Amino acid sequence: MPNETKARILTAALDLFSENGYDGTNLQGIADSVGIVKSALYRHYKSKGEIFDAMLDYLTAYYDEHFGSADGLPTIPKNGTELSALAMRMLDFTVNDATIVKVRKILTVEQFRFEKANILATKYFYVNTESFFARIFDGMMKNGVMKRGDAALLAFEFSSPITVLIHDCDRDPKRKNDNMEKAKKHIDRFCTENVGNGDKE
Repeated sequence: MPNETKARILTAALDLFSENGYDGTNLQGIADSVGIVKSALYRHYKSKGEIFDAMLDYLTAYYDEHFGSADGLPTIPKNGTELSALAMRMLDFTVNDATIVKVRKILTVEQFRFEKANILATKYFYVNTESFFARIFDGMMKNGVMKRGDAALLAFEFSSPITVLIHDCDRDPKRKNDNMEKAKKHIDRFCTENVGNGDKE
């Protein structure tokens, strides 16, 4: 966790980068937002690029704190109702947490210019979610509450439509309620078709 001043700088940078993009944000604007003179920024960061890089590191920690690490699985759902509830809790947080929304906007735009942003966009938009649910589904299959199959492929089929709906919420917040309803229907249909009739081997 950065010290208080650094944290304020990174919070201001998050707001400005998400609103204006990297090119539309300057050091003077960050300093003004924090309430310090521009020269004071240089006591903490040497450049806008260094601030951007530190902000991405800070946000990586934020993601890990709220979504868990690779080893931090929740309790494996015992049925479709529990799986649906888990997925909807994650989705609700993803589309409504202000920090996560800003991060997603930044990564969506800047992934085409910065390698680090590209890596993080791939990780958080696709890889982590698919990997998370692949491990969940594998556990449910082993517990005999989900049909046997390719857990990774099922996770891809499960998470891909949800990812599309999340990005649509970012593009047009007015469609958030409709998209959440679509996601719930998708999740419930998936659970009906795949959960509850697994057989232990």
